[in-house]
Amino acid sequence: MNIEQLRADTAAVERLIHFNNAGAALMPAPVIQAVTGHLELETRLGGYEAAAERTVELENVYASIGRLINAQPDEIAVIENATRAWDMAFYSLPLGPGDVVLTSTTEYAGNYIPYLQLQQRRGIEIRIIPNDEQGQVSLTALQDMLGDKRVALVSLPAIATNGGPVQPIEQIGALARAAGVLFLLDACQAVGQMPIDVQKIGCHLLAATSRKYLRGPRGMGFLYVEKGLCQNLEPAFLDLHAASLLTPQSFEIRADARRFENWECNVAAKLGLGAAADYTLAQGMEPMWQRIQQLAGYLRGRLGEVPGITPQDLGAVKSGIVTFTRQGSSAAQVQQWLAGQAKRINVSTSTVRSTLLDMQQRGLQEVSRASVHAYNTESEIDTLIEALLRMPQG
Repeated sequence: MNIEQLRADTAAVERLIHFNNAGAALMPAPVIQAVTGHLELETRLGGYEAAAERTVELENVYASIGRLINAQPDEIAVIENATRAWDMAFYSLPLGPGDVVLTSTTEYAGNYIPYLQLQQRRGIEIRIIPNDEQGQVSLTALQDMLGDKRVALVSLPAIATNGGPVQPIEQIGALARAAGVLFLLDACQAVGQMPIDVQKIGCHLLAATSRKYLRGPRGMGFLYVEKGLCQNLEPAFLDLHAASLLTPQSFEIRADARRFENWECNVAAKLGLGAAADYTLAQGMEPMWQRIQQLAGYLRGRLGEVPGITPQDLGAVKSGIVTFTRQGSSAAQVQQWLAGQAKRINVSTSTVRSTLLDMQQRGLQEVSRASVHAYNTESEIDTLIEALLRMPQG
């Protein structure tokens, strides 16, 4: 990869070291230009008029996302964030009393809460797929659990927000397909970090965000819905974009995945999402993934040189999300210390609140999270390590 160009496109690297890409990555120049350019157009023409000027570009957003994940444009819905995209998919599923949802120990609390809500409202059952000895979903256990005909859905994140393994999503998808069970994939930490091909994965639905590894603007996400499934799902709510009013007594829901959208949206952010997808495609997803894994491996190795640091990542395949604990210091103290360096170093804190099942199982309350991207460098990692070595105890 052309690291110099990646960094030239990312102006903020001159003044800070950003290891919070799993939270919100730094946007490259083409994305910023797409967003600010449209906002400037709105100030000159007006909101509706500016959107009308960008009709072709807005349509191209669906094609760009489709190329990124190997889907058709009409299988894509652009939604104001990944949480709402995931919700629109999940709440449209015809889950009823006795239906079983299988998820992983690494499930995000924001997804697990809706499971509990439908358990209370509709009487569904939630079951947790055990991990194997490496800390990822046990495929043997999953196959056994899929033997229960009441299982209606497998739903889990490709990569947990608190690190952990890259789940074997292609094998999970194959097992779910063989059992005739729907597969909903939370790809928020995966899209933009690793190659995602919905045809190879076999997922029926996928939700992802703009702001993380894809390097798009905040407040934007997307949903993939397999074409053969789409028309069988009725969104939890509709508007005049998702459906058409035919008579005072009848309406018709549109046929494509945009039935999960609503009419009003942040047009500038939508164009920014499209620009982020195009930028990622231009870099090449496979070399991007290799670069991220290389940097993460280097960071894990260097962390082993720091007294009092305990790595907290599991899995046969690890991602660019590197988590650790420091003896005698809270994750918040680590975050504050690094942010106060001469050249600010951004890391984040992941707590039991967001990944309750995994962290309770491992006896953790919080971890420090340093998430690398392809535009980061080994030199920046060395600076992080030097800062941790200087950090006072307690």
